Amino acid sequence: MMTRVSPKKENQLRSVLSTAYTDYQKGLNARAFFKTSSHIVGEDLVQNTFMKTWVYLVRGGEIHIMKAFLYHILNNLIVDEYRKHKTTSLDTLLEKGFDPHDEDNTEHLHNTFDGKALIELIDHLPDKYQKTMRMRYIQDLSLKEISLITGQSKNTIAVQIHRGLSKLRLLYGSTQVHIH
Repeated sequence: MMTRVSPKKENQLRSVLSTAYTDYQKGLNARAFFKTSSHIVGEDLVQNTFMKTWVYLVRGGEIHIMKAFLYHILNNLIVDEYRKHKTTSLDTLLEKGFDPHDEDNTEHLHNTFDGKALIELIDHLPDKYQKTMRMRYIQDLSLKEISLITGQSKNTIAVQIHRGLSKLRLLYGSTQVHIH
């Protein structure tokens, strides 16, 4: 049951939520994308986070630390999203046209494994490159967004990414030599 709030109180709540949206929306979207690997699902989860926060505020709830509250709601929604995923049987996949012997699928599988290996290699980069590389290639943020988050210039970010990629190529090459 919704509690009716006065127009003045509603304007205050709108202002609080609007400020929170401006301050935390990008970070929430980045986290949601990182956890779900889908921009669309991530944006939906963030939208639901703000909707749930609005309902909580209108019902008279108090929020002491907005950022922590929003991330808590988002994390719960992400867990709910994980629980919703159902496994699909091989028969269902075959009916929809999946061919496990398809050459393109094999190439895609190799690219996926290579990508996962590269993501694991990011952990072996110097600390100053790890954060930037994750934001750029895992969270898919633009140079401008990374610049805003880190407070560094776009040029500095571009240089860090370039140097990080060079170091990643060296690391990847050395792991390939050891594997074969």
